[in-house]
Amino acid sequence: MEDQMHSGDDGYLIAPDPARPGLTRAVTGVDHDGQRQEIAVVEERPLTIYLNGQEIVTAMTIGDYPDYLALGFLRNQGMLRDGETVTGVDYDDDLQVVVVRTDSPTSHEEKLKKKTRTSGCAVGTVFGDMMEGLEGLTLPAAEVRTSWLYALADRINRTPSLYLEAGAIHGTVLCHRDRPLVYMEDVGRHNAVDKVAGWMLKHGAEPSDKILYTTGRLTSEMVIKCAHMGIPVLASRSGFTAWGVEIAQQVGLTLIGRMRGRRFMCLAGEDRLIRDADPKAAT
Repeated sequence: MEDQMHSGDDGYLIAPDPARPGLTRAVTGVDHDGQRQEIAVVEERPLTIYLNGQEIVTAMTIGDYPDYLALGFLRNQGMLRDGETVTGVDYDDDLQVVVVRTDSPTSHEEKLKKKTRTSGCAVGTVFGDMMEGLEGLTLPAAEVRTSWLYALADRINRTPSLYLEAGAIHGTVLCHRDRPLVYMEDVGRHNAVDKVAGWMLKHGAEPSDKILYTTGRLTSEMVIKCAHMGIPVLASRSGFTAWGVEIAQQVGLTLIGRMRGRRFMCLAGEDRLIRDADPKAAT
């Protein structure tokens, strides 16, 4: 499968491509003045993920980067663990199926016995699987500077995206200091995070010095995914849930939300925050 990774003048390794065929469809409607208007709406389509010969889940997704989505979903669900070697990722566009293959059987059969599912966007998650591995987990200490947060918010919010083109979409961006690296979008925030996780797994990206920026809510599931990915800082323009904050405090994750302009709230890991930019003076 074509990797589609690139690095251009924009500095991103992967950036949104709102003009990519198949991501949106033109639909005609009537506005508040009774005038007919044609607008772009986001497409969504099913993608069935297999691990070796076992069907795992069918996700609703925009359809880009199915390999990263499958790898990230399986890794974040604990179905792909450290030491398990992925030998192939095969995608069939006609069947809308992606098969991840490993060199030996995995523990996924046991995982599938757990049926507790939480509400959420698109894929959803098997919550019992995600909670495994949190006990005793402490994320690496990593500073985060307010100047980085301001620069990232400015850059990300101005990047051409499906969100700006059509709305109804979530974005997640893997960042290093003040540089956004990999910007993924999807109809569900979980999908967008899993695509980033899949990219990191495939390319062996180091997580300990990264920041994960998301447009979605900072729920327990989002915090757990970030913790399992080994990323010590999670930031969002949206708000928090109480359990998300508790888990972030438990694992030593710096949790920053409600980022609007130069304002934000940090509800966990504030000791890592270095205030090196005056919010009143920042532009």
